[in-house]
Amino acid sequence: MRYNKLVVDRPFQFEAGGFLDHLELVYHTSDRDYRPGDTVVWICHALTGNSNPEDWWPQLVGKGKLFDPDRYFIVCSSMLCSPYGETGPASVDPKTGRPYLFDFPRTTVRDIVNANILVRRHLGIRHIDLMLGPSIGGFQALEWVIMEPEVVRDVVFLATATRVPPFMTAFNESQRMALEADPTFREAKDLKGGSAGLACARSIALISYRTYAGYNLTQAEPEEDTLFADRAGSYQRYQGLKLLRREFDAYSYWYLTYALDSMNVGRGRGGVEAALARIQANCMMISIDSDVLFPPSHGRATVAALKTAAYREISSAFGHDGFLIENDQLTAILKPMLEKYQNR
Repeated sequence: MRYNKLVVDRPFQFEAGGFLDHLELVYHTSDRDYRPGDTVVWICHALTGNSNPEDWWPQLVGKGKLFDPDRYFIVCSSMLCSPYGETGPASVDPKTGRPYLFDFPRTTVRDIVNANILVRRHLGIRHIDLMLGPSIGGFQALEWVIMEPEVVRDVVFLATATRVPPFMTAFNESQRMALEADPTFREAKDLKGGSAGLACARSIALISYRTYAGYNLTQAEPEEDTLFADRAGSYQRYQGLKLLRREFDAYSYWYLTYALDSMNVGRGRGGVEAALARIQANCMMISIDSDVLFPPSHGRATVAALKTAAYREISSAFGHDGFLIENDQLTAILKPMLEKYQNR
């Protein structure tokens, strides 16, 4: 897929207050320009993902895959506050010549969607045929079909919710506490600040993404006479270091956890049900049976509020991360949605 950058030199207002005069918005598309009449598939990425879904969803996105960029015009825009080129706390403030860090405006899911809408308009896309997103990507999709109800035709909400659950906020706060426990984080001298805290925060998050059964399947000790179990512990440390090697920084992570905590489609709209009533798109909610962050009970309740939405459930031993693992089940659900566009 093709890397792109949109530079916006006009004021961008943030929902929680503050504005920026300059934005850089990074996105990937199919390896060609958009043509009116193309079937548009817009993918909203998850928390530590990036704008190239071939990187983080390679089983589903790519040539010859379910989401084939040669067959469909695929777009994925990086989130505000992501460290992969999008404007965020890791970006250089043109007024100071240094990264914004804690001077960046507090960012909400609605801010992220408003930035994505700038990309849509820049590309000249008037209608999105299929939008989907997992986790915070699903937060974006939910907000988007409320904010622009006439734009999206079909939408899939995957392992997500209409409001941030208290259980997730508890995990988010625990991760922020881990960042705060690293004294280099508040010193904010450069983007390496808080690196040890970030590795710990990632370890905390991973537990919420997985399950008891999943850890038993993959991290059980290989020998019966092990004196001190360490395989799962080594895995946790590896996952923390892996995020650091991906050049994620603690400040971007800090802001993104607060973006998660901003999710409430009912805010300022008369409540969740009133907000959902604005949606015109054909909706599908997909839950994962072992997901502790967004359990199926919430998915079914959302479908009941939407009244005309479809509901699907996939089975996984790996909890929330099942959306990255259970590719055959997802393909079986999503393929019929794409088939109606293939003969256009």
